[in-house]
Amino acid sequence: MCDGEIDKREREGAHEGDRPATTVVVGPDDDGLGAALADAGEAVSRVEGVPTGDALQAAGADEADLFVLTDVSEATTIAVVKESNPEVRVMVYDRGALPAFASGQADLAIDPALLGPETVAEELTNGAGG
Repeated sequence: MCDGEIDKREREGAHEGDRPATTVVVGPDDDGLGAALADAGEAVSRVEGVPTGDALQAAGADEADLFVLTDVSEATTIAVVKESNPEVRVMVYDRGALPAFASGQADLAIDPALLGPETVAEELTNGAGG
């Protein structure tokens, strides 16, 4: 899947204005949270490689409902996304510790060793998907 490409497995009518809830995933997704969110009905786009402002915008981060960071070394992207989209929910899904400067901006941080991607996706979407 290319930067900014939307996963076609979308939840119909599950969000205000009958648009699917949207999620942007930044970083490697070795644990498969992006796929689990898509299976749960989220429209998922990804930024792989360096998450520049342009790449984040192309992925739709400025209008996303959920921003998932899977690489804490890219924690500065949280501030960038929050600046353009203050209402976005931010979730960090990584085994590493989130730097202190970013911890106040994240709504949730989960270690993949503690909760698997399907459980996390179900909780984040309130089990609303397929």
